[in-house]
Amino acid sequence: MLFTLGVLLIVLNGCSQLGPGRIEVGRGHYNAVVQQTDNEQMLLNLVRLRYRDTPFFLQVASVSTNFEFQVSADTSASLNTGPDVYGLGVAGKMIESPTVTYTPLQGDLFVKELLSPVSLSTVVLLYHSGWAIDRIFNVTMQYLNGIPNAPSASGPTPDGVPEYAVFHRITDLLRVLQKRGDVTLWQAEGGVPAQSMILRIAPRALDLPEGSQLVELLRLPPGKTDYTITTTVDSSNGEEMSVVMRSLMASLFYVSQGVQPLPEDETRGRVTVTRDASGQPFDWRRVTGELMQIHSSVNQPEFAAVRVQYRGTWFYIDDSDLTSKSTFALLMNLFALQAGDVPATAPVLTLPVAR
Repeated sequence: MLFTLGVLLIVLNGCSQLGPGRIEVGRGHYNAVVQQTDNEQMLLNLVRLRYRDTPFFLQVASVSTNFEFQVSADTSASLNTGPDVYGLGVAGKMIESPTVTYTPLQGDLFVKELLSPVSLSTVVLLYHSGWAIDRIFNVTMQYLNGIPNAPSASGPTPDGVPEYAVFHRITDLLRVLQKRGDVTLWQAEGGVPAQSMILRIAPRALDLPEGSQLVELLRLPPGKTDYTITTTVDSSNGEEMSVVMRSLMASLFYVSQGVQPLPEDETRGRVTVTRDASGQPFDWRRVTGELMQIHSSVNQPEFAAVRVQYRGTWFYIDDSDLTSKSTFALLMNLFALQAGDVPATAPVLTLPVAR
């Protein structure tokens, strides 16, 4: 009997050491799963927008888990003519009971943030966080100084070809200058930070082909280094450029044009097929190909950074497509900045995960 108690004490002492070990193993797993499902939700909503279906966002409000260690022991004795014979059986098992609480992101406050234009202070913040200027401008802007950036793509897929070529050339030039350290964005002094920012061009870049072409395409007076970009004017007045920003929802719509449906979904009218003036299908990769390409497949893709199944089809971002992965990460940042502080409604789903 003393031997049995000793074994039980050893087992119980071992239980006291399981807590830190479970945290070490469990925290990383839960972190990875929550991140993965967040990415899948964003991809799912992009696909929904391409199919003109309603997007919906669920937020993981909390993840909790309980650990229970059960120990059982039994002893037996045999009465023989020889020495007493004792039998000992000890069994233990760890039971984990996780619970996940979800809250829907909905209500007037969330919808308002979803439909409000992205602020210029957010653009400056993203720029100084290391994001490429062309990626930021292409995703968040509809017009810059009257130059369109596929404004018709800020909603459901349009029937006609959007205007975008000049804007893309401008952002290409900005990216070249950014890589050289010849252009930067700053918050404008005075005024409302959300409504104005400064585009500063290095003096050495003014005589370079990229610098002079940028100023010409933007219809700006040459020879200056600082130009104000503002949401409060309708047209250029020399040193100021007007800008029309996309809302978060419009940015999601714009990027969703990079979803490539199965051909049968196009022929069956499940998605809009954009056509040019001659009636030929327009390839949206000409607009979003350098930002986002979301592929489709009947079979589950093997090498995918993120994938979801929707309408019986797999949609995914290829794991080797670093450009699309970068744009996707930018969208996640933009979503967190634009809608992350909106209080969620009361929890609607608290699910104990099956053992």
